[in-house]
Amino acid sequence: MHTATPLPTIQPPHLKKGDKIAITCPAKKLPGPMDDAISLLQSWGLEVVLGATVDASYHQFAGDDNLRAADLQRFIDDDSVKAIIAARGGYGTIRMMDKVNFDRLAQQPKWLVGFSDITLLHAHIYSNYGLQSIHGQMPVNIPDASAGSLQTLKKALFGSEISYSFQSHSINRPGQSTGVLIGGNLSLLIASLSSVSDFSYDGKILFIEDVGEYLYAIDRMIRTLDRAGKLKNLAGLIVGGFSEVKDNDIPFGQTVPEIIIDVVKNYGYPVCFDFPAGHVPDNQALILGKKLILSVHSQQVQIHY
Repeated sequence: MHTATPLPTIQPPHLKKGDKIAITCPAKKLPGPMDDAISLLQSWGLEVVLGATVDASYHQFAGDDNLRAADLQRFIDDDSVKAIIAARGGYGTIRMMDKVNFDRLAQQPKWLVGFSDITLLHAHIYSNYGLQSIHGQMPVNIPDASAGSLQTLKKALFGSEISYSFQSHSINRPGQSTGVLIGGNLSLLIASLSSVSDFSYDGKILFIEDVGEYLYAIDRMIRTLDRAGKLKNLAGLIVGGFSEVKDNDIPFGQTVPEIIIDVVKNYGYPVCFDFPAGHVPDNQALILGKKLILSVHSQQVQIHY
């Protein structure tokens, strides 16, 4: 039984009907309107405010770095906005985030929602302010999202209880642990190493996912985290979707679960694979920065806050 004493974390107030939620694009530009997402959020009783980045374009980005930073800053500083949801990921958050002053979130916490490239923002506000945030579906994904995943996003925002139970993978390592949940996209966790957005992984439960990576690159990133001392003292490891994985002409020879379990084989904490979160339609919401109980058994995995 691994038990971690979590750092004090700040939980933003949960939403209620009539609250204002802002949509901004800190990374890649949108391919088109977000009518489905806006309708969904309005059906939850929320007032939707759109940032200037929603219609902006600068090369592949949703406006230049200054515009994207100013858009996020506007919503951080606007106390009438109770949550900020990133419209999409892609690439670009790392280019603008150091232009943003996040201090207001410490005085007036609000939910930040997103995944993929948004992992950097999750890491930064946890590292610097101990702020909880939501790893979950984004507006660009909503047309293809499972109904269940959207319900978990609503539950996370409005404060309903979230728990998960799913079938155990054959390569899982059984055990039970408690710790603050951290993580997100593996590539972006690597990008945050030794930066102002980095933090101690010790005693935490780490969640990782990724998309479109080569098997050798996944192996390199996992080993990079381990060499940085991030994996040794975890309380637990939750592996989500690794989708659209690629291989070279000469096969790498290991699956993603085999790569990961090989790196952490000498550590004693529970490990589970195939949690439904990441670049998958059934991207279930997770609250990062919040204390979690992970129970991995031979047949079932249970996760609850």
